[in-house]
Amino acid sequence: MAKKTEAKNDGAYRQMKKDISAGTIGSLYIFHGEEAYLRDYYLEQMKGKLIPAGMDSFNYHLLPGQSLTIEKLAEAVDALPMMSPRTLVVVNDYDLFKAPEEERGPMAALLADLPEYCCVVFVYDTIPYKSDARMKKLAGAIKTHGQVVQFARQAQSDLVDWIGRRFRALDHDISSADAQYLIFLCGDLMNGLISEIGKIGTYARNRRVTREDIDAVAIPTVEAVVFQMTEALTRKEFDRAFSVLNDLLRLQQHPILILAALGKHLRQLYSARLALESGRGSEWVKELWGMRSTYPAEKLMEAARHHGPDWCKWAMGRCAETDLAMKSVAGADAKELLVDLMLELSAGGSSC
Repeated sequence: MAKKTEAKNDGAYRQMKKDISAGTIGSLYIFHGEEAYLRDYYLEQMKGKLIPAGMDSFNYHLLPGQSLTIEKLAEAVDALPMMSPRTLVVVNDYDLFKAPEEERGPMAALLADLPEYCCVVFVYDTIPYKSDARMKKLAGAIKTHGQVVQFARQAQSDLVDWIGRRFRALDHDISSADAQYLIFLCGDLMNGLISEIGKIGTYARNRRVTREDIDAVAIPTVEAVVFQMTEALTRKEFDRAFSVLNDLLRLQQHPILILAALGKHLRQLYSARLALESGRGSEWVKELWGMRSTYPAEKLMEAARHHGPDWCKWAMGRCAETDLAMKSVAGADAKELLVDLMLELSAGGSSC
């Protein structure tokens, strides 16, 4: 079922790209998904195809979902294009299937009979899109007359290629391995990566971007920093591990959030150890945890060779106990508990 859904989503995404390229844009679209960069990019492409330059104020209608009514939408839809073949109506964050009951029927009728000159796009940014088949008229209107396009996180290979293209536009090159490292360090959403690529491109002195360039200016995610901290622990690089922890605390990262990331990493480390025990490789770990990049999976496999399953189970147990103490013990000092746990993990590395 999941594969069928993915294929359907991918098909709608490809069709939307073809429609924009060929200038055969339809009348109704639902844009949703995590990858806001792609969503905004194709929305802008659509706008450029539909509305001549300088005609935005007459033919582009942006409606906030919080104050949307069927009357306001109908008014925008009915507005004839001026010096343009079509109009574009964009509705931000309006949950179609949670609309007031008295508006759902008229909404379904409106969406089923949009004029040819008008294109309506419902954009889901801060709220999720969830269809409800029980609302047959509304669901039927969207299915028959519209396209539901999901902008999902990109596959690693596509993201690596995109990072390479972005750096080439800045007169730089980057290796696939370092592109994967950048994804690991800063996350796999394009909106976050694009700003980091800009900073790195400005900072790098040579044509080939290096890992040192990335580390010098890129802002890592908390999860990536905790991963590096735990990796230092498993390598018995205790000074480095505590230096990273101090940096996190100095930046006002809450100890509970740091502990949550630490606990996840230790569970991943245990799964990597089990993979070693059973003859599996990093690809199995990557698939098990739904990782987009092979980089963290390979680093986990490398780290797992430094500890046996007993240490991994003990470390996970101590992490869970510390989490419970932080959340349930009256007057508990979360920072102190976290530091004590790190000291215990450092000391216990050779005893299990």
